[in-house]
Amino acid sequence: MTTLSIAAKQLRRQRWAWYLYDFGNSAYAAVVLLAVYSAYFKGTVVGGAEGSRLWGIAVGVAMLVVALISPVLGAIADFSGSKKKILLAFTMVACVFTALLFFVGKGDVVKGMLFFVLAEIGYRGAQVFYNSLLPEIADEDDIGRVSGIGWAIGSAGGVICLGIILPLIIIFEGPTMVRLSLVITAVYFALSTLPLFVGFKEKTEAKPLPEGENVLTLGFRQTWGTILKAGSYREFIKFVVAFLIYNDGVMMAMNFASIIGAVLFGMEQTALIIFVIIVQVTNVAGAYVLGHMVDRIGGKRALMLSIGLMVIAIILMFFTQTSTFFFFVGALAGFAMAGMQSVSRTMVGVLSPPGQAAEFYGFFAVAGRTSSFIGPAVYGGVAYRVAQWYEKARGLSEIAAEQAGQRTAILSIGVFLLIGLAVLTSVNESRARAARKMARAGAGTAVGTG
Repeated sequence: MTTLSIAAKQLRRQRWAWYLYDFGNSAYAAVVLLAVYSAYFKGTVVGGAEGSRLWGIAVGVAMLVVALISPVLGAIADFSGSKKKILLAFTMVACVFTALLFFVGKGDVVKGMLFFVLAEIGYRGAQVFYNSLLPEIADEDDIGRVSGIGWAIGSAGGVICLGIILPLIIIFEGPTMVRLSLVITAVYFALSTLPLFVGFKEKTEAKPLPEGENVLTLGFRQTWGTILKAGSYREFIKFVVAFLIYNDGVMMAMNFASIIGAVLFGMEQTALIIFVIIVQVTNVAGAYVLGHMVDRIGGKRALMLSIGLMVIAIILMFFTQTSTFFFFVGALAGFAMAGMQSVSRTMVGVLSPPGQAAEFYGFFAVAGRTSSFIGPAVYGGVAYRVAQWYEKARGLSEIAAEQAGQRTAILSIGVFLLIGLAVLTSVNESRARAARKMARAGAGTAVGTG
């Protein structure tokens, strides 16, 4: 076996370890955020329009915490060569507190919010370091394809986990089985991450700490340096601003999809799981198709297409009157959201300077998580306030008023998407790719002459 074929085999093994992490990671998103816990928290733990408001606050708090800590940790990871270790720590937090959601019952509002916030911090914090490993297994020519495949495999993992949970919930009806599904998800997530933690070899090597520095002070210093560096990359900054806005729409749709189905169409837990399975299946298709399109038409165009499809889905969702058509809208939204998230992840790798992936993914996380704090809070607040107005000022019943609040809040998703799309049009991807190639060439020349 030649050295080249051995290297190709090792790269393939590294990629599959990376893919399988997403396989388990997406199960958390499918069960906790989309199909089960969001609707359970809103409808059973809290109840009424107040459930939507508190769910938005819980999601937002978790996002804000990750926004504050991820850039520092990203800088530390790049300097110490410990991306995988920090990824493991966040993953353990996510799995442990997802399992502990089993103990959240009716009326356990504080416990339900606290355990979810901690699980969500683990899940979102881990994504920063998982995403930062992408440039280690893909070069600029195939980064879009590799990212898309990873997202597709991850979505398939969500579908399989839901497929395990669905028959159990049908056979063993009641809240206990719903809560037990969260334990199953935590175990599923943990097992899927083992290939990455056991077999993935991180390329970044640790560097000695400068005299008088520790990892914390160095992390803050690196973070400030990243902010200054990022300011020099105009296209990256413009993209991050666009992402900050349109990502709100993605997070709002993801975190409230099951709540919308339950409130507007009276969908029960079984129907919601089937709905999310459909969303996840089209997620696989969207990630695969739009991931490949990055390498053919460019990341910006693929991203604009994804956002456009999502806007259409939101318009249709606002006018939808039947649960049957809601399933169709969910399928379209799943296809579009996969493209938006997968291609956005790819764009960070394309627009960031070589050798500083974790730092720039950390900076990217600040925008994304801060954005995500605003979006769910806006959605939950709009749904709650409008419902209160319709009930008190217009005399509608509690259910009718809550439905009116949800429909109004759906429109706020479209507003974020359209503004983000408008900002994205200003990004010059070709210029950014050319600058990255020049930086690589300069680094290669320096090494060759050193």
